[in-house]
Amino acid sequence: MQPQPASAPSAVPVAAPDVTVTPVKSSADKKAFIEFQYEVYQGDPHFVPPLRFDRHTFLNPKKNPWFEFGTAELFLARRAGKVVGRIAAVLDPRYNEFHGTNVGWFGLFECVDDVGVAKALFETVETWLKARNVAEVMGPASFSSNGEWAFLAEGFDKPPALLMPYNPKYYLRLTEACGYAKKKDLWAWDLKLGEDPPEKVARVAEKIRQREGLTVRPANIKDWDAEVTRVKDIYNAAWEKNWGFVPMTDKEFDALGKELKLALVPELFLFAEAEGKPVAFSITMPDMNQAIKVANGNLTTFGLPIGLVKMLLAMKKVKQGRLIALGIRKEFRKRGIDSVLMLETVRAAKRLGWWGGEVSWTLEDNDMVNRAIEVFGATKSKTYRVFGRELAVKN
Repeated sequence: MQPQPASAPSAVPVAAPDVTVTPVKSSADKKAFIEFQYEVYQGDPHFVPPLRFDRHTFLNPKKNPWFEFGTAELFLARRAGKVVGRIAAVLDPRYNEFHGTNVGWFGLFECVDDVGVAKALFETVETWLKARNVAEVMGPASFSSNGEWAFLAEGFDKPPALLMPYNPKYYLRLTEACGYAKKKDLWAWDLKLGEDPPEKVARVAEKIRQREGLTVRPANIKDWDAEVTRVKDIYNAAWEKNWGFVPMTDKEFDALGKELKLALVPELFLFAEAEGKPVAFSITMPDMNQAIKVANGNLTTFGLPIGLVKMLLAMKKVKQGRLIALGIRKEFRKRGIDSVLMLETVRAAKRLGWWGGEVSWTLEDNDMVNRAIEVFGATKSKTYRVFGRELAVKN
């Protein structure tokens, strides 16, 4: 399935003349950049307010290992002194080197429902990228496919799962009005665990396990660093040239490993091994968004860990999760190993008393993976969209 371009807007919008867009330079600017997101979603029942300290860490070049190779500049749009939008211009040389492209990104987009403001923000990013001789802009990406990326396009009736984006519907309209077209859709799948997987699925998975001589085991938390290295080796080889994929650096992976360890359920972090060597893995995390939401962006209030306590109490009630990654070494692909890991994940989740969760994300045109997920009774529940447009640059 090839992505279809969005319909062209009836008229090219003009950036609002009363809006100024300036780069984030001061700590006050950065605070305003972060706080604007909470303003946009005020009253939205499905929005999960990110923890403020996490947002500051993410935007800190000294703490986010992505900044060791990537460049991002943050911008604020103001009207009469009031913030009405924000955006980041992003350049990831590792992505371009890996795919042989000349692409820049926009990210961290938040905006009032005003096409003139959106146009001013997008034009600022495009100018920034063209000054660096970049030929195409895509997004949103914060700051790559290894983080939150794409706009939610379908499925606005429920909160986002852990590490998945959420946005108002009108963002798609603003983006298309500013000349951007669809590049690729990503899908999320809803999986209920009320019944056992179909008997045929279990029987086929067992045959695959025997044929390949597979052993499936949970992660060993006591050997955490080595387990993370095993995942890293499979992960960076498993996706190769998949659309949008970019390998993580060791430091990026280590930082992600530390985050995941905080809420990891070992029974749902699985390795498939052949002859004692890991050939595939799957990671399913509790949907911490349900706990993060009750903190309302703050772990502490007046120095007291009120938000943290609320989160810890809420975590005890979480009975759903998200399968966030499943990777298989190239030489072991197309052998059905993904079905073995899916089956063991479903069984483990049921033993833990979970009722279901989300499998996300998959590429819309990855037919083999999407069919495998459907076999387990999952239904497509959300669509996320990456946009793009070409830029006119000097040769």
